[in-house]
Amino acid sequence: QVQLVESGGGLVQPGGSLRLSCAASGRFFSVNDMGWYRQAPGKERELVATITGGDSTNYADSVKGRFTISRDNVRNTVYLQMNSLKPEDTAVYFCNMDVVRTVADIPVGMDYWGKGNLVTVSS
Repeated sequence: QVQLVESGGGLVQPGGSLRLSCAASGRFFSVNDMGWYRQAPGKERELVATITGGDSTNYADSVKGRFTISRDNVRNTVYLQMNSLKPEDTAVYFCNMDVVRTVADIPVGMDYWGKGNLVTVSS
């Protein structure tokens, strides 16, 4: 079993900052790509930022220059530092990890999701 546990969400005023974290626990061999997604009220889930196993990052245009994704491979954790937050950033944020597990001693890549972490940006 693999679980992703998210933390760091909450209420913040426009222009403020929050730091989200997501840690993987359980039995697995490694984690490849990691990412953050969000779903705003009445909208579909969208990609926010990704980071590869080689630390290559990619950001949605709407958050570029304001958000920073990073990872800690020792702790199996992905972070999202969110600065200069806007009301449009209000959403439930989900972390995602491409986890490599062994099934019958065979490496298998599996996609795991956190349960969601609400971020509300409001004055």
